[in-house]
Amino acid sequence: MNSKRMAQLHPYVPGEQPSDRTYIKLNANENPYPPSPNVISALTDFIKNHPEKLALYPDPDAHRLREAIAAMLNRTGGVLARAVPAGEKCRPSEADRIPFTVTPDMIYTGNGSDEVLSFVFYAFFDSDTKLVTPEFSYSFYPVYGGFYDIPLDFVKLKSDWTLDTRTMIEREKINNSGIIFANPNAPTGRSLSRNEVRAMLEETKVDRVFVVDEAYVDFGGESCIPLLADFPNLVVVRTFSKSFCGAGMRLGYIVASPELVRTVTTVKNSLNHFPIDAASQIAGIAACENDAYYAECTKKIVIEREKFSAFLAARGWDCIPSVTNFVFARKAGLSGEDAYRRIKERGILVRRFATKGIEDFLRITIGTPDQMRSLCDVIETL
Repeated sequence: MNSKRMAQLHPYVPGEQPSDRTYIKLNANENPYPPSPNVISALTDFIKNHPEKLALYPDPDAHRLREAIAAMLNRTGGVLARAVPAGEKCRPSEADRIPFTVTPDMIYTGNGSDEVLSFVFYAFFDSDTKLVTPEFSYSFYPVYGGFYDIPLDFVKLKSDWTLDTRTMIEREKINNSGIIFANPNAPTGRSLSRNEVRAMLEETKVDRVFVVDEAYVDFGGESCIPLLADFPNLVVVRTFSKSFCGAGMRLGYIVASPELVRTVTTVKNSLNHFPIDAASQIAGIAACENDAYYAECTKKIVIEREKFSAFLAARGWDCIPSVTNFVFARKAGLSGEDAYRRIKERGILVRRFATKGIEDFLRITIGTPDQMRSLCDVIETL
């Protein structure tokens, strides 16, 4: 055993995945709605009519899936929240339109965005310089930092819980390393505009990779994919787990220059040449072809998020403005641990982070209207 290497590992702790299905599960930012009927039909046809393909290795480069993702991004502009109603094709607004054609060679697909992020860390960051990231952001970043022996430079958030972009840029210049952050950010739910990210990119060196993790962008953020036209060092990480109702499929991808995609692909092929199984590729293609369905699911979540945020505010909770599928909130005089425990006792799981500075906050995933009514009933008793 390599004791020194093991000592620097700090494994990620996911939200509870209880075997007791009586819980209302609002702790992992999963989508409360099922995948598109098109996905179910595609999977059913695949298993029923092509079972022999389960005995064969899948396409190692996921050609058809990458083509479907590229077509979806070009059609929607990279965001679903402002898409047209179901039954019509999604069309990007002028503000969101991508000023170029996203091509399949700009897409890398992996077994969930967590695996994609792992390869991004290995490919673009190293042990000699500190990687700049927000103090409170996706908790897998320090996990991969420890795994690959990449030191992180944590930058405190501003008093309104937004990213301190000026300090992040100054630290990046000192470290001469790179930057990674989630936008919208997790667990805070706040977001930078595309122009704010552009301003950051304009001050970074083109030979240093700048990573924007857009897991939650479809719920009200602005995608940075259009910025790839001007910044070849930008890497945008995306997932099917949130707005595409596919956490169980484990599909993630990046959008970047073909050169950076080739670099990540080299890393993947040096570890595992077949990362995405055949069924997940089929499901991902079908999902991309029915983006209007997911636009409607996204709108339902956004509407419920706003109602729930107003509910909390009216009852004295400090609720950070969110453009994600969750809210991050606390109530003065009520510890996060106590609130979490009392809500769980009533059959509902939410997420609490035992991290100094945010230990009294709860991160609450937005569920269906019925699930949120049940939660509101519990919160009234706290």
